[in-house]
Amino acid sequence: MEEFALEDLVTHDKYGLGRVVEVEPGGAVLVDFGSSKVRILAPYVRLFKL
Repeated sequence: MEEFALEDLVTHDKYGLGRVVEVEPGGAVLVDFGSSKVRILAPYVRLFKL
């Protein structure tokens, strides 16, 4: 499973390019996609680190 850290640049199939702004215990990440912030739960099916 992919692991993410603060400030990682990512891409998501639905939301596009973003930056990780929070990594929560338990595996969720909060990603800022510019127009919105989205909380994404593990296993991060459509989220990829750039």
